[in-house]
Amino acid sequence: MTDRYAVIGNPIGHSKSPLIHGSFAAATGQDIAYSAIEGPLDGFADTVHAFRAAGGFGMNITAPFKLQAFDLATDRLERAELAGATNALKFEGSRIYADNFDGVGLVNDITRNLGVAMKGARVLLLGAGGAARGALLPFLAQAPAELVVANRTVATAAGLAGKFAAHGRVVASGYAELAGQRFDMVINATSASLKAELPPLPAEALQGAGLAYELVYGKGLTPFLRLAQNAGVPRLADGVGMLVEQAAEAFVWWRGVRPDTRAVIDRMTIPLI
Repeated sequence: MTDRYAVIGNPIGHSKSPLIHGSFAAATGQDIAYSAIEGPLDGFADTVHAFRAAGGFGMNITAPFKLQAFDLATDRLERAELAGATNALKFEGSRIYADNFDGVGLVNDITRNLGVAMKGARVLLLGAGGAARGALLPFLAQAPAELVVANRTVATAAGLAGKFAAHGRVVASGYAELAGQRFDMVINATSASLKAELPPLPAEALQGAGLAYELVYGKGLTPFLRLAQNAGVPRLADGVGMLVEQAAEAFVWWRGVRPDTRAVIDRMTIPLI
């Protein structure tokens, strides 16, 4: 029988997950069916249980259900536990396993696809929401010299820094305090670019950086990337690689086979113009 998987979110019509996982399955010879489910805002758990009962093996989780999926899980892997959110579930018997592949997907894109080393680098992460929480543990596993988390509400960034302090050097900061500092790479994990806005980042904090990475994908040259370009940052990237790489991690978790990601990334990439 064909094994069933799905992505659940609300809204879900924009999701590229069926395309990505369909491509992975075709390339690796895996017999799966992957669908998109628009979960009702007041019925997430019931929808997941119904999918399981119908023979579902696993689900990707997207907004706004990552926290509800975390609560629903019976077993949480370390990345999900520390992030407080999950983007993938796996069903085995009565157990619901949760992991969070957003951060490891981002690291894989930066280090493998872009060829930029994080070890020993001074890294600036903008934002302290769910995307940032998922990135912290995989980032620190790369042993950067320092990871600075900047957020409008410094107390939120400080809470994250304290939570992850045992895993590496994490420093909380407001945006104004970034003036005059230099970083090797700057990652925008805020939602500002979804609204064509710019986080309150001093432009000088981008000077000397080798990479500016925008988690939002498919928007071309966002205000953040344009600011980085004007500051002379030589490498610009959006989140399409992260999207595909986190999907690949979920695919490996579910199927035990690692798909090649290059062709899918190339297919989905929109030029940064």
